[in-house]
Amino acid sequence: MNSASLRATHVTPASATARRWRPSPLISGAAALHAGAAAAVVAQPHAWPWAAGSVVASHLALIAAGLWPRSALLGPNWTRLPEHAGQRIALTIDDGPDPEVTPRVLDLLDHFDVRATFFCIGDLARRHPHLVEAIVARGHAVENHSQRHRHTFSVSGPIVMKREIEAAQRTLAEIAGTPPRFFRAPAGLRNPFLEPVLCGLGLHLASWTRRGFDTRAKEAGTVTHRLLDGLAARDILLVHDGHAARDASGKPLVLDVLPPLLRAAAERQLQWTTLRACLDGEAGQP
Repeated sequence: MNSASLRATHVTPASATARRWRPSPLISGAAALHAGAAAAVVAQPHAWPWAAGSVVASHLALIAAGLWPRSALLGPNWTRLPEHAGQRIALTIDDGPDPEVTPRVLDLLDHFDVRATFFCIGDLARRHPHLVEAIVARGHAVENHSQRHRHTFSVSGPIVMKREIEAAQRTLAEIAGTPPRFFRAPAGLRNPFLEPVLCGLGLHLASWTRRGFDTRAKEAGTVTHRLLDGLAARDILLVHDGHAARDASGKPLVLDVLPPLLRAAAERQLQWTTLRACLDGEAGQP
C-alpha cells in the first residue's frame, strides 16, 4: 500500500470544491506496516518471510474492507443520515435512468409526495437525458453512480477511477444543471484509492442502511419486508430503477415495492428527504 500514490490523486478540478483527504487508521496502519517491513528486510534479510506475510495480511485487510459496502474503514461513508435529520429517512434509487421503469417510479413518488435521490449512470443519462431532466424537474436529486458502471471499478487504479467518476460528474452536471455531490460505487465495492479521488472531486461516498436486493429477488413482498424490517429514523434505503428484477408477469418488482414502503413510512411518521439536503443541513428541502 503506497500512501504517496494515494496523495498524488488528490488533485482539485477547477469546477469542484475539494475536501481534504485524511487517511483512515486502516490505511495509515497499512502504510506504516509496509515501511516497517521494508526496513526490517534491509536490516535483517532473513526476516523477509515475516515481512512478506505481514504485507500480504495488510492487503487482505484492505481488500476485505473494500468488499464491505457499508464499511468506513477506508474513509467516510454515509450509511445513515446525520443526526440533524431527525425523523427523516432517505430513499436512494440506483442504476438508471431506465426508459421503462424510471417514469413509472417518478409517478409513484409524485403520488406519495416523496423526494428521492437517484444515483444515475452517466452513459444511461447521456442516452436518456429527458429522464434526468424529469427527475430534477420533479424535485429529486441526481447523484453520481459512475459513467459506465463497470464491475471492474473496485480493482481499478486511481487514474482510471478518477476518469470514470469525473466523466459521470461532467455528464450529470450538464444534463441536471447542478453537479452531483455524492458518489456510490458500482455494487458498493471499492478500494483504498477511492476516497482520495472523491476528495479531489469534492464528492462524498454514500452507501445505505438497508437494501431489498430488488435486482435479484423473485417477489416484491420479500423486498418490501427487507426494507421495512427494523426501519428507523435516519435510515438510507436502496432500490433500483435500473437492472430491476421482474415478477412472473414481467413487471419490475420496484413498482410493487414502493407503494407499501411509502405508506408504511408515513404510518411510522417518518419523512423522506434527499442526501444533499442533509449535507446542507436542510433535511426538509430537496
